Amino acid sequence: MTRHLTLVLKNCWRNKRRTTLTVLSMGVSICLLGVLLAIYHALFSIEPTEWGALRLVTRNRVSLTLELPQFYGEKIAQVSGVKVVGIEQWFGGTYIDSRPEHMFARFAAQPDKLFQYRGEYSLPEDQKQAFIQDRTGFIATRALAEKEHWKLSDRITLVGDIFPGNYELTLRGIFDTPDNGEYMYFNREYLEQSLPIGRRGQAGTFDILVDSKDDVPKVEQAIDDMFHESPVQTKTESESAFFLSFVSYLGNVKAFLLSICAAVTFTILLVSANTIAMSVRERVREVGVLKTLGYTRGAILGIILGEAATIAAAGGVLGLALASLLAFGVQHMPGVGFFPQFKNLTIVPPVAGLCLLLAALIGLASAFIPAFGASRISIVDALRSSE
Repeated sequence: MTRHLTLVLKNCWRNKRRTTLTVLSMGVSICLLGVLLAIYHALFSIEPTEWGALRLVTRNRVSLTLELPQFYGEKIAQVSGVKVVGIEQWFGGTYIDSRPEHMFARFAAQPDKLFQYRGEYSLPEDQKQAFIQDRTGFIATRALAEKEHWKLSDRITLVGDIFPGNYELTLRGIFDTPDNGEYMYFNREYLEQSLPIGRRGQAGTFDILVDSKDDVPKVEQAIDDMFHESPVQTKTESESAFFLSFVSYLGNVKAFLLSICAAVTFTILLVSANTIAMSVRERVREVGVLKTLGYTRGAILGIILGEAATIAAAGGVLGLALASLLAFGVQHMPGVGFFPQFKNLTIVPPVAGLCLLLAALIGLASAFIPAFGASRISIVDALRSSE
């Protein structure tokens, strides 16, 4: 067995240039595949937090860009199983300029309710009270405050687009979050009073905390049934589903990621098959020599497959290393705070294992047919070969 392993390793480097190019091409492909799978995992496979599993979001059934009447909140609060209802309004706008490094999520919320349905946020009590009592105050995540070099009592100006005007705000609190995202909240009452009378009394979304996980499906159905006959209908869904519906504005992201993964896998298979086929054709005489030395068909098949699997695994390891570097770069890209899921984008063990397994399987699959054919060739035909 050791003799076969030594022969496999030596054969891998018999044509150094071709092996190097094969490993590099495999590495780049596995890198792309790994990053895409990591994004897929971050978007669709991560379980919600304890608090996130108890939160629902109610929005306009027609579109996320359309608002709901504010009085819906009072009716939602009366639904059995509902613990807290708060309004969150996407603000948009601009801070300093529109460059990516100054892009982050901005929300108007109700300070007295925000920390009731977002219990995972950690903010000192004195800062929380300062935020509640200051109509022009705002709070920011620690990641955002560090990026923008903000300190408590700093003043900033937001220039509105959806809600035109200049909004002068004072930093009253810096809070920690499990997702390490970059976003801020300011007092919705300040926004409401700045609007023309005709635009007041509307809400972007209602964020709802329910009593238990068992209440989630019942509350979802009850809220939407309540407004089924209303001029403005609602769509209530879990917080994770709401985020995915937001991502869906970019298109069918799931199908897009899976189709690219399939295309990359097929491309790797073609490249590997071509390389291995060339290698086997060049070694037909060598196979004949090995048979004269007593190597069996199974041994020859194992040697060729082992060579293919080794080269593929080397490309897989290189690809995962490149994917990890690329994922680290994505974490620090300007504007990534809009998607907190990407702030901790990493090549998790399941993704790494799947990539390595695919690399090995592709190497074996691409080598099997030429290796099987080579192992069955007769000694006479092998030695007569002019390849």
